Amino acid sequence: MDFNAIKYELQNILCGEGEVSYGKPIQAAAYFLRKSTETGAVAQRNEPNKAEETKRLIEYINVNHLWNCDINFNLFLSEGAEQRVYIKDKSKVLKLNDAIYYASWLDYFHNLLLNNYFFPDTAYNLLGFYKSDNDTLYALVEQNYIEATQPTDLSQVKEFLVSNGFVNNRNHDYFHSDLGIILEDLHDENVLTANDVLYFIDTVFYIKPETTMCIWKTI
Repeated sequence: MDFNAIKYELQNILCGEGEVSYGKPIQAAAYFLRKSTETGAVAQRNEPNKAEETKRLIEYINVNHLWNCDINFNLFLSEGAEQRVYIKDKSKVLKLNDAIYYASWLDYFHNLLLNNYFFPDTAYNLLGFYKSDNDTLYALVEQNYIEATQPTDLSQVKEFLVSNGFVNNRNHDYFHSDLGIILEDLHDENVLTANDVLYFIDTVFYIKPETTMCIWKTI
């Protein structure tokens, strides 16, 4: 497997120059945040100011009319530390995510793009944004609804990821040294099995800060 070619492809996707499933609205939001950052990109990653970043993101949402509250809150499905999940229809779910797992919104958007690259069967479609009554900002994403037909065997998850260059470095966390990518929290509620196929429905991707990617260059 040519990891240099994969890394180059990921660079283009994260920079908004390459194509990935449902990538354009995510890439557009990420591009705006990069361009509106007053300090250097590396400094921004080392000392992220998420509150200021959120203000800039809200400006972007207002200008582009991206507020979206097209959710039936009666169709609540589940809730975790970072998101709330609702049924949209028989084939789709809606997720409200406040990016709490990430030091910046930009990191969250990169997570979406990486998920859509590695796991297109569960690609996220960014539909817009929603602000709760307590002024918490959420991204509203749509994803295929996967109904598990059997329990997930975590040894199969490990085997699949190891075969693709990831190393299991702690519990349910993995690291790809060639790509500089961390993938965390892959327990049996975040990876479902349907008809003997693994579906990664909730991924937490991070990019190591020292990894050489064009996303840290001035664009």
